[in-house]
Amino acid sequence: MRETSHAPSPIPGLSTTTSVSSLVGMVHGRDERAPLAHRDDVEAGPASYGSTGPATSDAASYGTQGLVSAAKHNSKFARRIRYYVPSTAWIPDYSLSFLGGDLIAGISIAAMLIPQSVSYGTSLAKLGPTSGLFAASIPPLMYSLLGTSRQLNVAPEAALSLLVGQAVSEYRHNYPNADPDHIGIAVATAIGLQVGLFASFLGFFRLGFLDVVLSRALLRGFVTAVAVVITVEQLIPMFGLVALENQLKPQSTLDKIVFLMEYVWSHSHRLTTFISFGALLALMFFRAFKRYFPNTWWIYRLPEVLIAVVLATAISHELRWDEQGVAILGAVPVHTGPHFFKFPLHKSIYPYIRGTTSTAILITIVGYLDSIVAAKQSGDRFGYSISPNRELVALGASNVLGSFVPGTLPAFGSIVRTKANGEIGARSQLASLVTAAIVLLATFFLLPTLYYLPKCVLASIICLLAVTLFSEVPHDLVYYYKIGAWTDLAMMFITFSLAVIWDVEIGIIVSLIISLLLVIRRSSKTRMTILHRDGVSL
Repeated sequence: MRETSHAPSPIPGLSTTTSVSSLVGMVHGRDERAPLAHRDDVEAGPASYGSTGPATSDAASYGTQGLVSAAKHNSKFARRIRYYVPSTAWIPDYSLSFLGGDLIAGISIAAMLIPQSVSYGTSLAKLGPTSGLFAASIPPLMYSLLGTSRQLNVAPEAALSLLVGQAVSEYRHNYPNADPDHIGIAVATAIGLQVGLFASFLGFFRLGFLDVVLSRALLRGFVTAVAVVITVEQLIPMFGLVALENQLKPQSTLDKIVFLMEYVWSHSHRLTTFISFGALLALMFFRAFKRYFPNTWWIYRLPEVLIAVVLATAISHELRWDEQGVAILGAVPVHTGPHFFKFPLHKSIYPYIRGTTSTAILITIVGYLDSIVAAKQSGDRFGYSISPNRELVALGASNVLGSFVPGTLPAFGSIVRTKANGEIGARSQLASLVTAAIVLLATFFLLPTLYYLPKCVLASIICLLAVTLFSEVPHDLVYYYKIGAWTDLAMMFITFSLAVIWDVEIGIIVSLIISLLLVIRRSSKTRMTILHRDGVSL
């Protein structure tokens, strides 16, 4: 398998796969390019056919040619290793001048990831906090060895966790008498393993061009629909209506919207509502406050989400909100069994593999699109090239490793998190290793301290993150309208409508089919350019 890395774009931050709204900021950004990859990092091409060395006697040249041939073979093998396992290149040649930035970036991203991962695991995936925390600590270990991006941070994502949560809820609804914890762990493990295998399959067969084929409007419509679904899902615990929801069991997003409109005024828990929206307003104010001090690093880098979690836990413990009807996180046992790692293909997983295949394929495609856009933006900014096929293999191997820890969520890259990682100072994957180590330590030693954390605060954190997903939508709509991209607008509308009204999986599947059909239709049209007519050159 041979792959040639493309040269970086001459314009800092410009990538053909980035969203339209991100281009302006990147073009006007500073040129913060790190040294380019070494020449040895590029896989050597084949030797010229029929080339020979200078004429020498057979007796004298036999041994010399053998030594030269062995040296060339070893050199080519070493270049292949450096090409397919990038860590063998950056670890031996690591510059200590990057150490400070990598450590600060790793600690900062860990402070961001710990509360987010807890929220994704409990509120979106319908599992425990450890499902999100393990996804933020185990897969990055593999990606740091195989990934071609120096700033990409691999961790659970809101949209992908939501898809896992929908699959978990469906199985629990179909098997009400089974142990819900066992179902959740088995479904998450089956999805994670299949995601890793599918991504590796796409990478080995050189299908990394999917980010160019699939429409950006499709991804934008999907992300917008997911933001709406997540917001509606989190409003239920923010109003304290979880118990009533478990009784009435509204299914679709529209059913839940009707449920909220009908019962929010009569059955909501007042203290829970006050805590939820108080935390949401405080987080929004904190973020707005930080924007006024972009050059004061100690203010701009403050982890407002972590601060909110610590304060809410302390106040809840002091005022005993749990005795007043506020749902808290409670005890979170970390069950690893006799072995921390467990082979994912065992009898308890088999019944869930076939029913989760479609979900795993969707997670693979959506997660890869988000990851490759983030990786290419970072590569363009810091002056190195990205290999889409090797990224697929690295992401696939990362999720396969994650599936060996039961219940771990699928993990992919994030545009926002990767951009923050680079801005803070990350210049290698050592930053991701630091983040993974801190999150893993927090899972075993700091999680018990969050016993009194109100669950509604976790819902407020996710609701804030969902609101940020809407940020690029107005710009994209205006841009598509100005250039007359009616097909892209229709694709956005179809994806959004089907995902909200029907189901997220149905919306993305239909949009993928339409997008691929449009690509086939465009490629089947014959294109003709007239270069000469009646003796006149055009």
